[in-house]
Amino acid sequence: MTSITIKKASIEDLETIQNIGRETFYETFAEHNSEEQIQQYLTESFASEKVINELNDPDSQFFIAYEAEDPIGYLKVNSGKAQTELQDETSLEIERIYVKSSHHGKKIGQLLYDKALEIALQEKKKYLWLGVWEENLRAVNFYKKNGFIEFAQHIFRLGNDEQTDLMMKKVLA
Repeated sequence: MTSITIKKASIEDLETIQNIGRETFYETFAEHNSEEQIQQYLTESFASEKVINELNDPDSQFFIAYEAEDPIGYLKVNSGKAQTELQDETSLEIERIYVKSSHHGKKIGQLLYDKALEIALQEKKKYLWLGVWEENLRAVNFYKKNGFIEFAQHIFRLGNDEQTDLMMKKVLA
């Protein structure tokens, strides 16, 4: 495997973020959900206007993982009011760690997680938190391995389907 670089994303990376997001979400969740619900989610969640707003939000940061010049995954973290739920100034939310299935098991997710941890420590946050679908055992086990514990649950809506996300956090101080 060639070396992996992680670069902070900007508005110029809009299409890269959209493409990785659509591809990885589809790879991860399509077999467990209806095609119609998946396509609706992809259309809404990765619409240009929505992603542009996220990229321009000073409380959100995106980082893209590259193998050579090939984008293979990305990280999205949120602080302050950009957080999807808790909006605690002492925390950093990992909203997304998306890695192409072709690169699963190659420590790309770990590199992206390490970047989130580095940001949280630089910003002197007290904890990291996230929501992860309870049936995405690969991700749940990844976060447990990295010291996260479940503290609550919430409902994630995919079309008309209500799914349970585990709320997990890792205390840093």
